[in-house]
Amino acid sequence: MDTPPLPALLEENPVVASVKDAEGLEAVLRSDCRVVFLLFGTVLDLPDIVARLKEDGRTVLVNVDLLEGFAGKEIVVRYVKEKTAADGVLSSKGFMVRAARELGLYAVHRFFLIDSMSYRKLAPQVRSSQADCVEILPGCMPRVISWVVADIDVPLIAGGLVCDRDDVFAALKAGAAAIASSNTDVWEM
Repeated sequence: MDTPPLPALLEENPVVASVKDAEGLEAVLRSDCRVVFLLFGTVLDLPDIVARLKEDGRTVLVNVDLLEGFAGKEIVVRYVKEKTAADGVLSSKGFMVRAARELGLYAVHRFFLIDSMSYRKLAPQVRSSQADCVEILPGCMPRVISWVVADIDVPLIAGGLVCDRDDVFAALKAGAAAIASSNTDVWEM
């Protein structure tokens, strides 16, 4: 990959646009956000959606868990690599994240932290997946962000329920390298 490492890219672009529908796609194309987490698409339209974002100079990571018409198998990551211009993938499945790394794509391992059990499993799963970065959801929990940052050796992205300026600053102050949000007001910070 000729592009900078993902942590360096996030350092320059700490607000990541999470795009979950066609309306969000149009909004991100009007925004200054350079990094996009694509949270929608189908087997039919994914290459075109990614192409639009890439033509506009965006770095695009596709959430392979949310694509319509795909199975939760490693072949999806290969499809993203071979049939789109995407720069990377996001997944809550460690084997998908590992597959992305093996193919030279950026790889973000997503975790839904709902209780202490999911928190305790996070660090070992990150070591196994070899992710470039970790995204935790919800991202509006500064105390938990600081715990996770202390437990892992890769940058953390706070995503989900990052609703306003206060959430952004609290997450960054707690140690998040970046935030990801579908709230367009947050994108313009």
